[in-house]
Amino acid sequence: MSTSTVARPPVNPATPAATPNPRRMIDVVLTAGGLLMAAVLLVAGGLLIWAHTFVDNQIHNQLAAEKIYFPPANSAAVSAPEFAAMRQYGGEQLTTGAQAEVYADHFIANHLKVIGGGKTYAQLSAQAQADPTNTKLAATVATVFKGETLRGLLLNAYAFGTMATIALVAAIGAFVAAALMLVLSGLGMLHIRRGRTAVRE
Repeated sequence: MSTSTVARPPVNPATPAATPNPRRMIDVVLTAGGLLMAAVLLVAGGLLIWAHTFVDNQIHNQLAAEKIYFPPANSAAVSAPEFAAMRQYGGEQLTTGAQAEVYADHFIANHLKVIGGGKTYAQLSAQAQADPTNTKLAATVATVFKGETLRGLLLNAYAFGTMATIALVAAIGAFVAAALMLVLSGLGMLHIRRGRTAVRE
């Protein structure tokens, strides 16, 4: 009994068997990851810009509605040394977080120190409760309460204004990083294309 032998095609040593190229796979993965990261950064940057614009507009509109104006720079109301920071905004309407911080800490706070004798609302209120017949003290407590409330609201506006500024800076950083990732991904795609051309040749 004879066994038939199947003829095998001759192997051409000039064309080696195709093997996966780990370097090319790494390039593909890194390039795809770079494009995905760029997309994420662009979306994040857009959201941060929206947050900055929204908060900034809210602060401006709410402060403008209060119609608070800084005394003129040459006014006697801000002539004392402790009011020096107020003069940079002399005569302007209070509409920004930075202005709110100056007005709260360099105008209202200084007046409250004089009105309350350096004591806070909590301290004055405790004294008034211990001396309920003292009408002058009661009036001082009411004035200090109103002043501290307004000061707190203005400082909240300053805090949100600071967050809006941080959001803007972060948005710029995100856009710059996205641009960098797009450039690197483009270089990666060019490298992959050159690798394919070299293999074909």
